[in-house]
Amino acid sequence: MGTIKDVARRSGLGLATVSKYINGGSVREENKMAIEAAIQDVGFEVNTVARSLRSGRTQTIGVIIPQIADVFSTTILSYVEDTLRKHDYSCLFINCQLSEKRERQAVEFMISKQVDGIINMPIDTSGFHLAPAIQKDMPVVLIEQMIGGLEDKVSAVLVDNIGVSEKATQLLIDAGHKDIGILLGIESVSVDRQRLLGYKQALVKSGVPFNENLVRYTDYSTRLGYEYTEQLIKAGRVTALFSANYYVTMGAVMAINNMGLSMPQDLGFIGFDKTPFSDVPDAKLTFVEQPLKDIATSAADIILAALQNERKPRTVIKTLSATIQPGDTVSKH
Repeated sequence: MGTIKDVARRSGLGLATVSKYINGGSVREENKMAIEAAIQDVGFEVNTVARSLRSGRTQTIGVIIPQIADVFSTTILSYVEDTLRKHDYSCLFINCQLSEKRERQAVEFMISKQVDGIINMPIDTSGFHLAPAIQKDMPVVLIEQMIGGLEDKVSAVLVDNIGVSEKATQLLIDAGHKDIGILLGIESVSVDRQRLLGYKQALVKSGVPFNENLVRYTDYSTRLGYEYTEQLIKAGRVTALFSANYYVTMGAVMAINNMGLSMPQDLGFIGFDKTPFSDVPDAKLTFVEQPLKDIATSAADIILAALQNERKPRTVIKTLSATIQPGDTVSKH
């Protein structure tokens, strides 16, 4: 079994640099790679428990997601875990099942497990659940939405929901649609408010009157996506739909198909996020694609950077752009 001196010799670095890294300190990326390669070559075993005791860190990041069945959440989780692993951090995640109570308990549990930081896709829009972590100066990164009042206390990785929703709505307007229904999530959630705002902005710029009867809020479920789509179509109120959520989009497409309608001949349609229906040959869906990998890696990078800063972590708010993937479901008949 190799020694720390063997690692230093093999890596070509000083003993102080190697010792700093092995004891949980921060070194330059190229030095880290050289040390890791040397550790493997000489068979040196790092005592991770001792490292944690010396550094006061567990090399673990807590990730709190709204629900395990949500493809958005699980995809983000997977990319976050991959990024953390590359930096010798592990990931402890909790599924809140869309419960604010579970979310508060999750933060308390993470603190009890002495995680070094928390990445959270928040359910509780008051931010009350994060108070214990903030009080401990623990780095916190929110994904998808910033909670009002916490801008100087936590970091966030956001998507330009207003901009991409405006573009999606404008595509439908340019195709000749004026009666455009919008299917959202929960009214109190900032992401859904932003997507509605983008929708409204496109209407205003094109001189199309806003009709609140064409707005439907859901609980992010396929069931309500189906029900409200069927309701709007049967009432003869819409010639197009913009579905601003993955599962709602799934329900909307199922309703359209079960009613025997065709897109775009009978109904123009743009959905949020790629679904299993997106590449159906008969009607390739036009959909908004969020940069899931960039969202996840940005969140992980921000929290790792905060942990490398020995002073109080600097808050960062990063906004990424989403894109519209063209399909065959926009043109009006």
